Amino acid sequence: MKTIVQTEALVEKAKKLKLLILDVDGVLTDGRLFFDNQGNEYKSFHARDGHGIKLLRQTGVEVAVISGRKSASVALRMKNLGIEHVYQGHEHKVAAFNEIIEKLAITPEQAAHVGDDVLDLPVMIRVGLAIAVNDANFAVKQRADWVTTLPGGQGAVREVCDFIMQAQGTFDSVLSAYLE
Repeated sequence: MKTIVQTEALVEKAKKLKLLILDVDGVLTDGRLFFDNQGNEYKSFHARDGHGIKLLRQTGVEVAVISGRKSASVALRMKNLGIEHVYQGHEHKVAAFNEIIEKLAITPEQAAHVGDDVLDLPVMIRVGLAIAVNDANFAVKQRADWVTTLPGGQGAVREVCDFIMQAQGTFDSVLSAYLE
C-alpha cells in the first residue's frame, strides 16, 4: 500500500511518533467562530477527523489538544473522543507541550503537532514532525515538515492519522476490523 506522503524522511519521522498534538480552531475546525445573541459559542467538527483520532489511539499513539481558546464544545468533543490531554486557554503553548511530554515520558522527537497559525509555531519547531493544514498561514506552512492536502476542519486531521498509521504499519490491521 502506498503511503499518503512519498518522502522517506517524513515516513521515518512518523514511524517514531508516540504522540499527536492538535490545535483546535483552524485544525479540528475550519477556524470560523459562531456565537449566538447570548454569547454561546458553536463549533463544527468533522466526523472523519474524530474517527481517525479514535483509530490512531487504538494503535497506541496518544492524542493531545492544545488550544489558545477555551470552549465547552471542545471539552465535550474531546471527552467523546477519549482524549485525556486537553489544554485549553493556552496561548503560550510550550508549557503545555512540555507538561504533556513529561507526563508521557517521551522525547519531543516522538511528538507531532498539527497547526494552522503562528500561535502554533513555538510547539511546531520543537516536535519531531511539524504539520500544517492546507489552509494554514504562509509562515506556518514554510516551517512545516508537511502540509496536508485537505484544509482544517475538513478532513486534514484524518489525513494525518491515516498517514501516521500507514508509516507505522498499523493501518491495515485497523482497517481489517471493517472488512470482516
